[in-house]
Amino acid sequence: MKIKFTKMQACGNDYVYVNCFEETVKDPAAVAKFVSDRHFGIGSDGLILIRPSEIADCEMDMYNLDGSQGAMCGNGIRCVAKYAYDYGIVNKTSISVATKSGIKYLDLILGEDGKVALVKVNMGAPILTSRQIPVVSTKEQVINEPLHVDGETYHITAVSMGNPHAIVYMDELKNLDIEKLGPKFENHIDFPDRINTEFVKVIDRHTLQMRVWERGSGETLACGTGTCATAVACILNGKTEDEVTVKLLGGELIIRWDRDANIIYMTGSAKVVFDGEIEV
Repeated sequence: MKIKFTKMQACGNDYVYVNCFEETVKDPAAVAKFVSDRHFGIGSDGLILIRPSEIADCEMDMYNLDGSQGAMCGNGIRCVAKYAYDYGIVNKTSISVATKSGIKYLDLILGEDGKVALVKVNMGAPILTSRQIPVVSTKEQVINEPLHVDGETYHITAVSMGNPHAIVYMDELKNLDIEKLGPKFENHIDFPDRINTEFVKVIDRHTLQMRVWERGSGETLACGTGTCATAVACILNGKTEDEVTVKLLGGELIIRWDRDANIIYMTGSAKVVFDGEIEV
């Protein structure tokens, strides 16, 4: 069967989007693996289905390139919001999107062409309790704690934004052998559900540089939830102020932690790459 799709990207984090208000995808895991293949499919970090919802304006149902289902993607949800407005699912600039990590609320900033240029996402509260992330630890929270990986000792801070993250500080990221190190973190015994790992260089108290290894996808150009988790970790470790600009391989995101309300806000762009139709 043929399905219509839209390829979109936010900070280079690219997904294939299908409007399930109009289309039907019978086996999302298999379709995700197929369309994500950059040689035989479309090429993406995964598949995101935009579905009707009884509790929000729409629902985001996401699958990684290996077919595993994801709970939440901060870059992906910005593209969902742009699609919902630009393609007529909603006609308002404050919307709600249901995810496996709960309902997320987004504010849309329109460009001169009347389409969505920037999206500010209320990402909710960070989860810091070890067993809820989950990470194996004798401590209630894992903040700057040692982790032994492949014969080396790293100090990590663990945060969940609906999916688990381990933040590691590095002096330099340019020559990081992330293809070797990323899987060692991802599949470490202390992470029962695997882990997304952010390798971070602190430039100053308002600016970070980050590379990310995502479970199920490998290194990606950006990770929205990981960027939020990184900002939280940096604030908890006293390295930055409450608002930071994070430089990723695919672009920049602005993250602010309103600690009084305990809400993380993420602001960034979302772009359409192309529309198409594919046999699946």
